[in-house]
Amino acid sequence: MLISVIIPAYNYAHLLPRALDSVLGQWADDLELIVVNDGSRDNTVEVLATYQARYPQVQVIHQENAGAAAARNHGIRLARGRYALLLDADDELLPGALASLREVLAANPQAGLILGAQLSVYPDGRERLRLPTPAKGTPAQLIQRYLLEKKISISHCCSLFRRDLLLQRPYPENLRSGEDIAVFAYLLVSGPVATTRQPLARIYKHADSLRHNRDDEEATARGMLHEVFARLPVECQPLRKRYEAQRYLSLFRSALRARDRAKAWHYYRIALLCSPPQALRWDYLRKALLLTVGR
Repeated sequence: MLISVIIPAYNYAHLLPRALDSVLGQWADDLELIVVNDGSRDNTVEVLATYQARYPQVQVIHQENAGAAAARNHGIRLARGRYALLLDADDELLPGALASLREVLAANPQAGLILGAQLSVYPDGRERLRLPTPAKGTPAQLIQRYLLEKKISISHCCSLFRRDLLLQRPYPENLRSGEDIAVFAYLLVSGPVATTRQPLARIYKHADSLRHNRDDEEATARGMLHEVFARLPVECQPLRKRYEAQRYLSLFRSALRARDRAKAWHYYRIALLCSPPQALRWDYLRKALLLTVGR
């Protein structure tokens, strides 16, 4: 078994067939398909039963609702492939994606991570091609480019992960958002990274994405900081304070969008204490200075 396609599904019965068909339409003997139903309350169970009756190769796991991280971990543990592709239930693989990944693996048999291109689809129907950037350098350089400079982009659906590395760094189930960042950072520094400019997936952007949820945002930021650096090598640890500042600067931007001036100022001051160079970048400093007007 070469590639295990794992689909965590929660209340996406109306979109799940699109994801399933995108995999089954390029089926081969070196694949397996595992769907983890994370306690869906819609008719996901019926949709999956219909597919299992038509396609015996569709493996279905039902679990109580525990979140995307737990669903992914469950599927990864039960998979048999050397590599895993985590396909979100509301996205789809593009035709030929799996064949392209086989070619990349043949040329890079030791790869721990493969980054492909993607088509981002926005609510208004616009599509944007996003190409992967090369990921070479020391672990510290890679982590700086990924976490702080945002020059390396990693997404589910258009990335292939070596499964033994996913077993070493499971998705942190204590986080309900941002849980993938810790996993992506670990994979980035744990093995060779290969890229392909071939678009592998169509990824749909939603206005109600979890990333816009401000519930317990400060606790989530602290949890992300801990999880990201818990498994990174020693040479990456000096970047921890800068990343802590970056997390608070993200909260600062969110508070500004919500017109919560008090919280925005609170988050900016913490970021400034964590890493002045990070917080004093002009884009952030300009917005912070505007907050002082009328204080």
